[in-house]
Amino acid sequence: MRAVYPGSFDPITYGHLDIINRALKIFDELWVVVMVNPRKKPIFTAEERMKMIAQLIGNNGKVHVDYHEGLLVDYLRRNQIKVVIRGLRAVTDFQYELEMAIANKHLCHEFETVFLMTDERFSFLSSGLVREVAAMGGDVSMWVPPNVVEALNKLRSNFVI
Repeated sequence: MRAVYPGSFDPITYGHLDIINRALKIFDELWVVVMVNPRKKPIFTAEERMKMIAQLIGNNGKVHVDYHEGLLVDYLRRNQIKVVIRGLRAVTDFQYELEMAIANKHLCHEFETVFLMTDERFSFLSSGLVREVAAMGGDVSMWVPPNVVEALNKLRSNFVI
């Protein structure tokens, strides 16, 4: 069975990687899809985010990195995938994710959302927190892989974060 793990991944964190690795224990193939969220202003381009994810996944034939702008259900239909993976950190995540899952179910009844609770080590971690700490010169290496730290450092040196 195939599944999609959508998100902005701006940037990808160890929390995201934890969800990816755990989803791979359940599903045969996983599409990690960089999505456009009109409510967010990303610091990395979609191409940069996809490249960072691909570097971390390596040559794992079970994981595919892709990009989509538009409704998630359109991506699912086009690629004939019926399961969406979502990570949950806290109760506040649940409210938003529940609303999205119900909306997606109304848009297309055959799709299912599977929620994976984050590992407690990452329950506080978000891409927004990583961006904030990095922008102020803090060490984020315990929250993101080395290739992401390097990309954040390049942005900071250019005063973009």
